Amino acid sequence: MNDKSSTQLPRIAILGIGKMGSAIAARLFGAGFEVVLWNRTRSRAQALGLGTVAETPAAAAREADFIISSLTDSAAVRAAYLGPDGALTVGQGKRFVEMSTAGPDLVSELAVQVTAAGGTLIDAPIMGAPPAVRAGDATVLVGGTGGDATAASPVLAVLGSVHHVGPLGSAARLKLVANSMLADMVLAAAELQVAGENAGLDPDEVFWALKRLVPALEPRRGGFVEDRHAPALFALRDLRKDLDLALALFGKSGAETPITRSASELIGAAAAMTPELDITAVARPYRRVRPSPTLQPAAASGASGIKE
Repeated sequence: MNDKSSTQLPRIAILGIGKMGSAIAARLFGAGFEVVLWNRTRSRAQALGLGTVAETPAAAAREADFIISSLTDSAAVRAAYLGPDGALTVGQGKRFVEMSTAGPDLVSELAVQVTAAGGTLIDAPIMGAPPAVRAGDATVLVGGTGGDATAASPVLAVLGSVHHVGPLGSAARLKLVANSMLADMVLAAAELQVAGENAGLDPDEVFWALKRLVPALEPRRGGFVEDRHAPALFALRDLRKDLDLALALFGKSGAETPITRSASELIGAAAAMTPELDITAVARPYRRVRPSPTLQPAAASGASGIKE
């Protein structure tokens, strides 16, 4: 069902076809939206085989009703919006949806430029990994006016539940809170997974207990239990970048965040060694310090609660 004439769905430009951008594109295309893709490396967009691929952000945005950006960092967002062939050169009357995790300061800066170009802007970062987006099970945080949020909801609801959290920039701030929680959680899980194994427990049973308390760990079982950290759902380098943004935000408010600051240091150290691996690779230093023992079946009776 990809015939716009029969569905009357809006045309969507998607700027940035990384892990998240490609998941967004696949989900919207599969729901019948006409999508136009732009990526700095054109071949990556072409390899998706979805919709059409534009040469520049301006070309992608020219005939689009909504322009979604999902880019690596603030520099990439600025280039896609404000460059000589940027999307804002054709911004009159366009609805822009900024979904990158690039911080609230960028959203404020971008808002001035979008308004000057005659467009509207909401910030709408996603909570959830790319597989959740592809399944329509993500959560989309939205910051902006009620009218702009409502206008974008039919598009964003295809990706998952939509949560309007406040005025422009609110979603970007909340996303940094959420990703800080993710960092704190993944480090605690890594530490306790290895501690449990070193105490003689079956790795599967340790992970079972952890995910009972934190169900969001389940998609990362391979990393915690099997030491498989690629392909990354969320790369260490990207979480390190988000924590830098978060600590800058928290610092401005005078908030005390010693746990998250400690998490940032540990994430940074892991990212310096293996930036491309999934965030579950934070478990590796714990295993290097004290390798987990080989588990043995219980003696004598043969009855054992530990798997061989």
